[in-house]
Amino acid sequence: MEAIIKSKGKLSKATQNDYKRFIVKMNCTQNGEVAENEIFNINEEKIKQEEKFDGFYGVCTNLEDEISSIIEVNSRRWEIEESFRIMKSEFKSRPVYLKRDDRIKAHFTTCFISLMLFRLLEKRLDSKYTAHEIISTLREMNLLATKNGDYIPAYTRTDLTDDLHDIFEFRTDFQIIPRAHMKNILSATKK
Repeated sequence: MEAIIKSKGKLSKATQNDYKRFIVKMNCTQNGEVAENEIFNINEEKIKQEEKFDGFYGVCTNLEDEISSIIEVNSRRWEIEESFRIMKSEFKSRPVYLKRDDRIKAHFTTCFISLMLFRLLEKRLDSKYTAHEIISTLREMNLLATKNGDYIPAYTRTDLTDDLHDIFEFRTDFQIIPRAHMKNILSATKK
């Protein structure tokens, strides 16, 4: 800080987390007379006052719950922020080019249900994979229909696809999936 004071760089406009908030500007002499020269000093008292709070993280809220429940909600805030990020980036919830309220509500309801299903799937996968890995893998798990109604997997088998097959107890990564086997898989999903 002393180097900044000596260089007389930009010392005004300090934000709440800026180190410049500890620098005090005086425009008067020791006798109390107004002076044109600016004198900058480090406010040691303010530094000592703020040192009391080093290592603590303060939370300001309007919740009137128990402190322990507020701390629990705050510690999981990153999940809420991640959920919004997933909705915006992976599920393309924004921007919305809809005008009618019912369509806007339907759009966000669909996005919310998708997020809820994703979170359930993520828990079943023991949080081993990122949101992008799960969603891009699901999007790429395509099957090609043959002329006789059978199916051929058109995706690359990975640890994630193997885990998905294990969780849902069916496989689609065989060379050819007969039509009857695919019907069994689809009927199992209706339960």
